Amino acid sequence: MHSDLDSISRLDISLGIFNFYFMKSKFILLSIAILAISLSGNAQRYAFIDTDFILEQIPAYQEAQTEIDAQAEKWQKQIEARYDEIEKMYSAYKAEQVLLTPELRKQKEDEIIKKEKEAKDLQREKFGVDGELFKLRQELIKPIQDSVFDAVRKMAEQKSYAVIFDKAASSSALIYANPKYDQSEEILQRLGFSAPTE
Repeated sequence: MHSDLDSISRLDISLGIFNFYFMKSKFILLSIAILAISLSGNAQRYAFIDTDFILEQIPAYQEAQTEIDAQAEKWQKQIEARYDEIEKMYSAYKAEQVLLTPELRKQKEDEIIKKEKEAKDLQREKFGVDGELFKLRQELIKPIQDSVFDAVRKMAEQKSYAVIFDKAASSSALIYANPKYDQSEEILQRLGFSAPTE
């Protein structure tokens, strides 16, 4: 009899604990549902911009891009001249190879290999991941991009935009954009520039 009471009281305690956790989980689920409804009630605002369009209207960006392109072309010509020189050395070596002693052949081959390595090193130095072209872009274009980003951030805060997409970004998944939500011209105005008149 005593053991029956023990098992009933244990069952009551178990049911009480179960009811407590069940009520608690129901309360959590209800809280999540209320939060979701309130968030959907406050519709998020979205807009998009076209950074390519914005940057094309900024004279400092155009000047920087022209300077970068000119410097890149100059470096490219230097590298091409080195490879032309290597090609001439190789052609001359091939023409006289049969007349050379093994020591002279090795010497000429080493000279060609050394010149080729120098050309590759120059190419890496100018156009590599952290090369001079990258540094020049950082120096000339990054401040302009930062000012655009700052204008976008301020507009988003003032107009309560949750998200602003960049139509020009290569990673953008923007398939359609209604022009009435395009805020590119406002960003230009905030930067002190005007959009071109059609």
